[in-house]
Amino acid sequence: MHTPQAPRIILFDWHATLVDTMDAMYSAMDDMLSMVDKLGLEHRLVNSDRSKTEDDLKLVDYVRQHHRLHPKIVSGRKVSRTDLLEVLFGDDEEAKEIAHAAYSRCYRHHYGDVQPFESGIRNVLSRLRRHGIRIGILSNRAREFLLHELDVIENGSWFALFDSVVAGDDSARLKPAPDPVLRALDDMKAVAGADVWYVGDSTTDAISAKRAGVTSIFFNGAGWRKNWIKTIFPGTEAFPHQPDYVVDNFSDLQLLVEAAIDESTSATKHHFIPYTRRLEPLAPPRIVLFDWHATLADTLDAMYHAIDDMLPKLESLGLAQRLLDPALSRNEEDRKLVKYVRRFHQLHPKIKAARKISRTDIFEVLFGKDDEAKRLAHEAFNQCYRDHFGSVEPFEPGVHRMLQKLKQLRIVTGVLSNRDREFLLLELDRIEGTGWTHLFDTVVAGDDTARRKPAPDPILKAIDNLHAAADAHVWYVGDSTTDTTSAKFAGVTSVFYNGAQWSDAWINRIFPGTPRYPHKPDAIIDDFDEFMKLVEMSRDCAPLRPVRSG
Repeated sequence: MHTPQAPRIILFDWHATLVDTMDAMYSAMDDMLSMVDKLGLEHRLVNSDRSKTEDDLKLVDYVRQHHRLHPKIVSGRKVSRTDLLEVLFGDDEEAKEIAHAAYSRCYRHHYGDVQPFESGIRNVLSRLRRHGIRIGILSNRAREFLLHELDVIENGSWFALFDSVVAGDDSARLKPAPDPVLRALDDMKAVAGADVWYVGDSTTDAISAKRAGVTSIFFNGAGWRKNWIKTIFPGTEAFPHQPDYVVDNFSDLQLLVEAAIDESTSATKHHFIPYTRRLEPLAPPRIVLFDWHATLADTLDAMYHAIDDMLPKLESLGLAQRLLDPALSRNEEDRKLVKYVRRFHQLHPKIKAARKISRTDIFEVLFGKDDEAKRLAHEAFNQCYRDHFGSVEPFEPGVHRMLQKLKQLRIVTGVLSNRDREFLLLELDRIEGTGWTHLFDTVVAGDDTARRKPAPDPILKAIDNLHAAADAHVWYVGDSTTDTTSAKFAGVTSVFYNGAQWSDAWINRIFPGTPRYPHKPDAIIDDFDEFMKLVEMSRDCAPLRPVRSG
């Protein structure tokens, strides 16, 4: 089988592909099927001559007789709700619409528990984004349920990964119609083609992909045998649609993507900066210092609210005329941001919706090397932040466990922030209910030094507090260009935390390595599992005795 065209966009089905919500789904299906008579659907069940396989015929007969699913289907946990309704009602679009609506009413009583369908899915999605691939979700699930499940899975850490989310009530027709696929592409200002992949676990997904004119990847997470897959995709005149490729798990999907990229012509290949392709050992860490906001903790809502309150005051603060000349901006995106703020004294809605840029980086873009302007902006921000701060969550699951592991390895830790001590200490004390203050050997806030990041002062202050020296065995982990610049000025190792899931192409843009913007991180990690691999790899290559804080 030849390798598919390298994808520029990958769309995913939600249930039974990315996530497991099987218990709730089957409970809601049984509730709905118990009402087929009341819904006027019993006489609309498909006739036996329209069943695709013998198993489909048995299912229809069982539902007609018992008004529920056969226990073997429920225990097998392999067939999606949409595929079940396709088997039961065939081409009767109105009957399926009534059934879907009734299902959604029943699902309201069961939904809420959602888990990744496999371990490591978030990491695979992150790597796809690093390849410059945009990703989206399609589901026949109502937006009410889909957004809730997306918001709670792994503490909401998946939301920022997706460029489009299309729910069942976002398009005129549900899958297997092509409408959801085409709606997602419209959201991304893209067109259908072989370089758009749709990954789903059902025959319905394959049909939707084929009707939309995109590459169909069948996700065989249910572990169907090859002979069975041939049965459900017979390729007959009545049932012509077949997937282009089959993958059994997300590791297989990742390999297929990378093979497709490798076989692309040089004109269409993605170009990656070397240090994002794989982890390579660094000087083993004696001390690890962390940025706070958008690295260890999520306080994005309060931050953007405070920025929104502060920017309309630029004129009264005497800062409007001190905004950077757009011609001096680092790249076109920075230029657009400065121009927009100059004109409207607020952030562009897309920046707030993306939730990817830190307050400090925003001020760097707006004021460049004007330290006095940035000082005034930070002070004004703090006044506004006082009205919004307080809610704080770990930025990704497992941060607390990662910090404990560093302690077990006898690595000294610290946290730095441009946030004032008033706010930082309260957030440290509140996070996860019990607080994290005990996990750090030093805490340096924005008002503890004469200059804030990107100056090296906060890092050097933390190192001085620990009675240590600034060298490559001190790592500073942060999510912004400001953090990298600060680390480089301080003479320590810079680890860029790509929690915002920027693509490699974008990382090249924000770290261009030009004379004006020379600073690049020494390593890039997408999550803290990857970070711990980097720590252990570096210690194994050149073990060091730990230092003692204080």
